[in-house]
Amino acid sequence: MTAYLNDDARWDAMRAKDRAAEGAFYIGVRTTGVYCVASCGGRPLRKNVAFYATREDARAAGLRACLRCKPDINRETLRWAVGETSLGLALVARSEAGLRLVTLGDDAEALKADLEKRFKHARIVPDAEGLTADLAAVADLVDHPDQKLSGRPDLTIDAQGTDLQKAVWAALREIPAGQTASYADIAKAIGRPSAFRAVAQACGANPLAVITPCHRVVRADGGLSGYRWGVERKRALLAREAA
Repeated sequence: MTAYLNDDARWDAMRAKDRAAEGAFYIGVRTTGVYCVASCGGRPLRKNVAFYATREDARAAGLRACLRCKPDINRETLRWAVGETSLGLALVARSEAGLRLVTLGDDAEALKADLEKRFKHARIVPDAEGLTADLAAVADLVDHPDQKLSGRPDLTIDAQGTDLQKAVWAALREIPAGQTASYADIAKAIGRPSAFRAVAQACGANPLAVITPCHRVVRADGGLSGYRWGVERKRALLAREAA
């Protein structure tokens, strides 16, 4: 919050659409009569803008909530960082409850854009120093996939999904390293033998790469199926586990 102590800093954050500034202050636009968060897509002139510490202050000034950025929605804070692994970059994002997202890729900006798209109404704060241990743990799991999550109490998770998705993700974490399962196998494991298509969708929606090992799910004939973070990464992970 200390980065936005004056109006010049708030204006700069607004121009940059700074997701870390959401909830730190609110922007009132006199010409439209609305108030917004810093990342709103509007581009008002500086002379038409006023800043408010709270939503209540903005409403007291006669402004209404912007329909585009929805400033009245309570926003949780996600801390995020990007680090190196032996299979490219990893992005981690943590809520107060645990790891919300782990993704893999080759471009830090693309990973950040994906994070912002997934969590449109969250305050997203960079925290490379605070997430050093999480990044190291993910990199370690990439290199040593035989480790069990139960042996890593530091990797608390906070994956959000439907009951079926959570059941599928829990079943995936029970597949031992070096083994694979089909979508039908997972469907049987969760007591929904006819739901293999829903299982496939849940695997595709897995928010925790490596931690929830959806790479261990293959087609019924043993062939590789898709992988959100690249089939080559999936092949490499399975090869390491087989070794």
